[in-house]
Amino acid sequence: MITYVALLRGINVGGHKKFPKAEQLEMLTALGFKNSQVYIHTGNWVFEFSENAVGLSFIISEAITKKYGWEVPVVVLPSKQLLSIYENSPFTGEKKEQSYFTMLAETPSLENITIFNSFSFPEEEIILGDCCVYFFSTISAARVKMNTNFIEKKLKVSATSRNYKTMSKLIALSSS
Repeated sequence: MITYVALLRGINVGGHKKFPKAEQLEMLTALGFKNSQVYIHTGNWVFEFSENAVGLSFIISEAITKKYGWEVPVVVLPSKQLLSIYENSPFTGEKKEQSYFTMLAETPSLENITIFNSFSFPEEEIILGDCCVYFFSTISAARVKMNTNFIEKKLKVSATSRNYKTMSKLIALSSS
């Protein structure tokens, strides 16, 4: 069995796409995942599955669309890859503890990477890794320009963001 982390984007945020934690756990079981856990209600799933991750994002997204009628971008990563993303953060200390990790569903094109890297905003620090955009800002996350929507639009890939605290908890849950 391989341990995976699925990150659902945009559920239970601001009263939109209500998907209670209990129903999330039911869906994980219905999809045949083992040792399933949901960390907080905003779509952080940890589970075991015997097969390769290829297609898991689609399977989860389709199950949600079938049950609720909404499309939800889903990024699924093996727990080892999530740990690597976490450990390879270019930020350290307090800066790392206040940073965000935006996981990309796929590798963006070189053209889109070039366009993305041409942007910079005061008080916002962005570093593009292989499958993650590391983000730190001295201003409120609600006021930043380089948010997940901006990242998706410029890189032309689906993405979802998690803060340091959530990443730390997901690492702990998926390592146990």
